[in-house]
Order: sequence, then C-alpha cells, then structure tokens
Amino acid sequence: MRRPIVAGNWKCHLTVPEATELVQQLVSGCDTDAVDVVVCPAFTALAPVGVLLEGSVLQLGAQDVFWEAQGAFTGEVSPAMLRDVGCRYVIVGHSERRRVFGESDETVRRKLRAVFAHNLKPILCIGETLEEREAGRTAAVLERQLEGALEGADPAECERLVVAYEPVWAIGTGRHAAPEQAQEAHQTIRRWLAGRLGERTAKSVRIQYGGSVTAVNAGALLGQPDVDGALVGGASLKAGSFGTIVKAAHETQAVNR
Repeated sequence: MRRPIVAGNWKCHLTVPEATELVQQLVSGCDTDAVDVVVCPAFTALAPVGVLLEGSVLQLGAQDVFWEAQGAFTGEVSPAMLRDVGCRYVIVGHSERRRVFGESDETVRRKLRAVFAHNLKPILCIGETLEEREAGRTAAVLERQLEGALEGADPAECERLVVAYEPVWAIGTGRHAAPEQAQEAHQTIRRWLAGRLGERTAKSVRIQYGGSVTAVNAGALLGQPDVDGALVGGASLKAGSFGTIVKAAHETQAVNR
C-alpha cells in the first residue's frame, strides 16, 4: 500500500512572518498520520518553518537544490545545507525551473543524484506542454524526462523517489487534467518505472498529480488508482484549502487502497 503524499509548493511567496503564521495554522489543521504532508517554503523561511514543524507530523521540503556539497557557487544552496535546517524532501526539475531558468534533463539528473547521495527524498517533476499534448507526444515527453533524470539510478534508492506529474499547461492556469487524463499519465510513468527499475520499485514509487489542484477537484483526482497524492501550488498558501486537499487524500486512501 502506497502512503499518500501531499506537498505544498509555496514558490516565491510569503515573507518569514507570513510563512510562520501559515505553518502554525497547518500544524493544527493537517494533523493526520495517514498522509505524508510536506511544506516547501522559500529558502529564506526554511529554518524558522523547520523549527515550528518539530514535533508535528508535517515535514519540511525545499523547492530546489544545487548538486555540489559546497564551493564557489554564489547564490546556490547545497543538499547538506537543506538537511541542516531539517529538510526531508526536495523538489527537483519543476517546470518553472526548466522553462524560466533553463534547466535541462542533465541538470535535473545531477540534482537528483545529489539528493539521493545526501539521504533526502526527491520529488521529481515531469510534464508536457499543451503543444506536446495536442501533438500526441505526452507519453514520449514523460519517458524522455524520466530517462534523463534517472539514467544509472539504483532501483533500491529509487524506492525513496516521489514523481510529480505536472502538465505544464495546467500549472497556474486554472486548468487541470481530467481525472482520466491524470490516471493515464500516471500509468505511463509507472509502466516506464517497471521496465527500467523493476516491478517492486515501480509499485513502491509514489506519483503525485500537480497542476491547479484545488479543494474542489482534489477528491476526483486523488481517487484515481495510480494517483498517490498532490503537489499543490496556489491552494497550499491557504490553510483551509490545503487542509481540505490533505483530507481528500486521507479519505481516498481509506476507500481505494
């Protein structure tokens, strides 16, 4: 049985006081031991948020990472630094990193290797653009991104992997994949994982859906058999909506798994 995981990606939002206020609400509103709940603040808020999460069921995640442990890399943050402030998860390869900052599949692979090497859990983001979907290339794009990120990966360490399917056309647009579209993409991902890493690993890897997830549509999306959670953007900035999504993950887990 795969344990659901719901992660909130706060992106470039919230000052430290705003972040601490939100996490205080989440600690009391998302108190469940049936779902892994992760919050991913901006780098500036990681340390204070991490302190507030101590003793709670919520876990700390980072939105990005650099692949070197230390050195002359101005502006970068290493995996060891993330562990030092209490991070357990790291988002890798988000479409905004790929599109806005030019990250390639090779860049994503190097970051993923560093995350594994420092005993952190990566949330690997993959997804197609609207043009690619309309051209019938969704499966090919997902498989290419998986191959680029996981080339040479050890199946045993990949059991710690979380994959987030985030159709680029649904991120921040208010559009979201229909539940059947999400399930089809997640099946494609799990089939690829089985072929490259083995059935055991493929069955253990959790695959989240991300892309305009809201309190309204979460239940239908999370009710799909291969959708193991959600990577939530805008709706994670409000304690009420994020709590409702976590509750939906708990309820669908109890019914379907």
